[in-house]
Amino acid sequence: MRINEAWWERVLRTIVGLFLISLTFWGPHSAWGWVGLIPLLTGVIGFCPIHAMLGTSTCKPKVKAQ
Repeated sequence: MRINEAWWERVLRTIVGLFLISLTFWGPHSAWGWVGLIPLLTGVIGFCPIHAMLGTSTCKPKVKAQ
C-alpha cells in the first residue's frame, strides 16, 4: 500500500473521524458515529482505497534525481 493522501488530507480525515466517533458518546448517542472509524483509519494509515480504485492521489509527485 502506497501513501496516496497528502498531509492536509490525513489531518482532515483524522479530525473528522474523531469527531464522528465522539458522537457515539456525546450528542445523539447513535451507533452511526462508529462510521468515523473509516476516515480515522485512512487518515492514520495514509492510504485511501477509493483513491486507489480511481487512480487518484493528493500527494505531490516525487521528482527523481538525475
